[in-house]
Amino acid sequence: MDAPSPRALLDLDDLRQIARWGADCAQRALPLFEAAVPGDARPRAAIAAAREFAAGERRTARLRSLSWAAHVAAREAGDPVAQAAARAASLAAAAAYTHPIASAHQLNHILGPAAYAAQAQALAAGADAAALDAALGWAIEQVPERVREAVRRLPAPAPAQGARAVLIHRLDAALRG
Repeated sequence: MDAPSPRALLDLDDLRQIARWGADCAQRALPLFEAAVPGDARPRAAIAAAREFAAGERRTARLRSLSWAAHVAAREAGDPVAQAAARAASLAAAAAYTHPIASAHQLNHILGPAAYAAQAQALAAGADAAALDAALGWAIEQVPERVREAVRRLPAPAPAQGARAVLIHRLDAALRG
């Protein structure tokens, strides 16, 4: 008889929890996108699709397409606040496709929605450090234990340069702590 296999690095239930948390984070930044780009529903649709996946729907080509559409909306936005908010939505939907491999790069997919949402909120407040801290604090308080466990199973990222990399590092350190 075969021995039981060890727990997969990331399983479908992990991805559903990651997508739910990512959608919650992205939702907080969505009004910032919609104020800057009224009438563009692509990020909202990506968040809705992430929530559907988190609630048990299958990973489909539609989910991937909605994620890409929000990514394109970010590129087209022309406003840094709106771009960060749309990227949060895109990555929330893309969480369903996070690879179950032991790579610190996968943390970008898991923590990206929270990082971009926090960045959007801070930029909207004039790049205010207190707004950034508050947004990150909210995301950390909301993270499900299962997402914390998933983060701990992946290698920690090396300290890096750049605003998003710093946010990813801060989130990672808080979730491992």
